Amino acid sequence: MSRIETTFGRLNGQKALITYITAGDPDIGTTLELMHSLAAGGADIIELGIPFSDPMADGPVIQRAAERALANGVSLRGVLDVVAQFRRRNHDTPVVLMGYLNPVHKMGYAEFARAAAAAGVDGVLTVDNPVETAEPLYRELKANGLDTIFLVAPTTDEARMAAISQLASGFVYYVSLKGVTGSAQLDTDAVAEKLAVLRRHISIPIGVGFGIADAAGAARVAAVADAVIVGSRIVKEIEANPGREAEAAGALAAQLKAAV
Repeated sequence: MSRIETTFGRLNGQKALITYITAGDPDIGTTLELMHSLAAGGADIIELGIPFSDPMADGPVIQRAAERALANGVSLRGVLDVVAQFRRRNHDTPVVLMGYLNPVHKMGYAEFARAAAAAGVDGVLTVDNPVETAEPLYRELKANGLDTIFLVAPTTDEARMAAISQLASGFVYYVSLKGVTGSAQLDTDAVAEKLAVLRRHISIPIGVGFGIADAAGAARVAAVADAVIVGSRIVKEIEANPGREAEAAGALAAQLKAAV
């Protein structure tokens, strides 16, 4: 049983909080502190963004975070190293790497999957690697005990949902809005309708992200989803609190966890 599956089982129907940060923002040492602070604040799963030079699915907040991380020279191997450091103290909180396919492809799927598993990674989400082309990476991840996590959009049809269900494990990430990360105007009723359709095909937990900006929004999403995913709001909190990033992010995680 994977760490992600174990975490959802332990929650026993309660809703999970999944928090996102960009590795290397504002620096790699603070990233490690942030991970521990988020876990202490109540994050059930941590998504760790792999910085990339062309983050096309991300809004300005996460784009700036990626730029800062790349300016610090953070690489995919550096991201794996910080996960390995995190595992020296935290053996239970799942870590999902989220990013774009290019750095993974450059390293090589087999080498990446082995290195990620050795570091203590639990799942991988590559936002620009759709189900139609995902099988080569999926095979390597599965061989190393890693979950492959897929995005589902408001425009995803049922045939594609069924295809995703054949490869997805851990959880599925439902993108609640059309557009980039950090978008606004979340319609919870529309999300609930889409999740009802998605659950006809997907038996694993469904997390909902994009557009969740505060505890009230997290609570509304928790009423219809298995997990609430918050990224841009946390990255914004990091950006706004230089020198006390971990403290501020941990406090926000505690507020969000209480809401879900």
